[in-house]
Amino acid sequence: MATEEEMPAAAAAAAAPAGGGGDDAEMRDAASPSESDSDSSDSDDEGAAGADELRIQALEQALKEQPLDYETHVQYIQCLRKSGNIEKLRAAREEMNKYYPLTPKMWLEWAKDEISLSTSEESFGDVVKLYERGVQEYLSIRLWRDYLDYVEEHDPSVSQCTPAGLSKMRDLFERAITAGGLHVTEGSKLWAAYREYEMAILITISDENDEEKAKQVQRIRTLFHRQLSVPLAEMESTLVEYKSWEAEQGNANDPGSTFDGVPSNVTSAYKKANDMYNERKQYEDQLSNAGASEADKLQEFLKYLKFEESSGDPARVQVLYERAVSELPVSSDLWMGYTSYLDRSLKVPSVLRSVYYRATRNCTWVAELWVHYLLSLERIHSSEEELRHVVFERAVQCSFPTIQEYLNVYLTRVHSLRRRISDGLDFQLIRQTFMDAAEFLSPQLGTKELLHLNAYWAKLERNLGKDLAAARGVWENTIKKSGSVLEVWQQYISMEMEMGNIHEARSLYKRCYSKRFAGSGSEDICHAWIRFEEENGTLDDYDLAVKKVTPRLKELMMFKSQEEAKEEAYSMLNDNSNADDSYQKRKAGKMTNKQQPPAKKRKENPPKSAKSSDDQRSKAQSGHSAAIAAVEVGDVAREKVEASTEMKVDSDSRTGNTGSNEPKPSFYNDKCTIFVSNIDLKANEDDLRRFFSDIGGVTAIRLLRDKFTKKSRGLAYVDFSDNKHLDAALKKNKQKLLAKKVSIARSDPSKGKKNWEAGPSSKGHDNLPQSGDDGAKAPGSSRSDKEVPKGDVKITGKNTQFAPRSVVKPLGWTTKEEKPDGGAGELKSNEEFRNLLLKK
Repeated sequence: MATEEEMPAAAAAAAAPAGGGGDDAEMRDAASPSESDSDSSDSDDEGAAGADELRIQALEQALKEQPLDYETHVQYIQCLRKSGNIEKLRAAREEMNKYYPLTPKMWLEWAKDEISLSTSEESFGDVVKLYERGVQEYLSIRLWRDYLDYVEEHDPSVSQCTPAGLSKMRDLFERAITAGGLHVTEGSKLWAAYREYEMAILITISDENDEEKAKQVQRIRTLFHRQLSVPLAEMESTLVEYKSWEAEQGNANDPGSTFDGVPSNVTSAYKKANDMYNERKQYEDQLSNAGASEADKLQEFLKYLKFEESSGDPARVQVLYERAVSELPVSSDLWMGYTSYLDRSLKVPSVLRSVYYRATRNCTWVAELWVHYLLSLERIHSSEEELRHVVFERAVQCSFPTIQEYLNVYLTRVHSLRRRISDGLDFQLIRQTFMDAAEFLSPQLGTKELLHLNAYWAKLERNLGKDLAAARGVWENTIKKSGSVLEVWQQYISMEMEMGNIHEARSLYKRCYSKRFAGSGSEDICHAWIRFEEENGTLDDYDLAVKKVTPRLKELMMFKSQEEAKEEAYSMLNDNSNADDSYQKRKAGKMTNKQQPPAKKRKENPPKSAKSSDDQRSKAQSGHSAAIAAVEVGDVAREKVEASTEMKVDSDSRTGNTGSNEPKPSFYNDKCTIFVSNIDLKANEDDLRRFFSDIGGVTAIRLLRDKFTKKSRGLAYVDFSDNKHLDAALKKNKQKLLAKKVSIARSDPSKGKKNWEAGPSSKGHDNLPQSGDDGAKAPGSSRSDKEVPKGDVKITGKNTQFAPRSVVKPLGWTTKEEKPDGGAGELKSNEEFRNLLLKK
């Protein structure tokens, strides 16, 4: 019976005896020494009650918002228990148990609270149900002992020792022994309680009823023998107690001799059990370490379990697993090991159902447990109702870490339905499961997983559902979502081929041969169509396929060649730039050593009009070679090359100070600078500043403008105060500025700076070495003059990748002097400019 201290406050108050006679004044005087103390105590109680009520309301609101918060449930129950609101307390406990198993301590508290309020046989049944629910969730020897004591004390049939009551109590004790009788350290408590009950029954039997008394004595003796054959703690004291009891029954024995008076078979079983206990004592000692962490305790349990499994006693293994999951209820490793062991070794349907149900309540987030649960129920031939409503529908409502785990649960369900379709299940169940899976998973599934799901779906629609139109519908929906994936088309075509639908397969080839697939997929599908027609089509079909595929393959080859040419051109330009660095340094050194005065330098650099035609031809040849290389790598590359050398400050561009005599820096540091391209031509510096205003840190903006028209060229450099802001700016790559998505990359000053440091530049061409000077190759030339493969680029002469725009003429521009027809300079297209260069 629960003590008054263990009851809720309200229940304890109700259980207190009422006062006797006397008037109210006398009672008040006897209750408290002063009126002021009573008033103060009442106000304190009211304040505490108000605070508790506010706390309860806050917890109720928190549970409405987060109904799965375990700790909030626990705190809410504790507050209600303190307040004594028994109706709310019951509802709160039921609500928590709907989501989570309760601990043995919580079940004990619940049972004691209900016992303190029970007044009828009906309430006795309710308490018994609570105990039953509690002992089924976790193994707790204390909970079993309380359950046994409660039934023994409060069940009228048991307390009156009726035959039905005796049978009921003995059955309950046997259940307790089965559940925890093999618990090495605490199991002896259950055996002792069982013996005490039977000994109490023996006392109630009269001496005249010798036959009944003898049966009861033998029943107690059997309990001793059974316990002595089980490896438990304190086995020696149990043996001594047994010998003492036998002596009371008239079977004399020598207390000094361990086994005197003990039957030989019991002695043999005891010795064996004692050896087993000694083998397990080292594991028990490790588990009894109160200071061990949960991780350490888990490792000790796993070692212990491995040892028990090697011993080959399923009952002992099961009890040890129950002990482990009771102490570490959210360890998925333990539950996975427990359920797998039962699937392999025990295979008892009732045990499997119970353990899997508890495992998935404790570790709801482990999809593998749900998958094994479905498979285990299928093995024991559970009903479709149980598989669907008890397991599958609960599983898909859980929170799994990855989308792949949801897919595994759905596929396990489909596999089960497919295997049981011969039992009379409707194919619509499979179709509906696939539809639910596609709707739930498609937005998050990867291409590979989505292809797997839809391929399986189409296969079952065709083979089990006998619905080819539905199978095609699955593939058509897949193409809408993943039409750029080659495998989708291949598997769709493969399905049609398996069905012998040559015409439909040909139609699919016609639909997909012109699509762009990753890697060599575009070429592969073209060649596959040709093979298909060779093996299945007529000559006209084959000719048509060749006619369609040939220009497509040429287009793909041309595209591939262009990409390779771009890569090689960039590589060559970089190689030449590295070679030019050393040349510029040597040239700068020579100029420094001469120490010529500025006037003399200007004298030695005649104006452009005074240069010889030979010099012009050699410079044109060198410039043409570099320009052709730049044209081959495309407009974007050309713009980047030019932009990397033109350093116009945005303030000068806005104010028009282009003709200022103030010296301009020969180069910018660019240590914390980004290069922005593909800018809308209508955008100005203010637009760029607003674009980066959300990240801040902008110190300067250099919008590159055309040399002649002063219009924006869609390129800019933006300086930032530190790398943190620069990194944030890089994340805005491909975001829209006005009407265009801009490209953002980090500026690399390490290459351009070297060329600038080689010496001062001028606006003429004289300072750049030409490939035709002295009839020798330019220092930057890294390739031979041999014939280059088709699509490759041959570069000769001085590399101009990092030269200022004032030195290198913009690609596509010609001056009046250089244009063949003598007209004004104008911007030409890439193709026109290439042709012009080739003519020259």
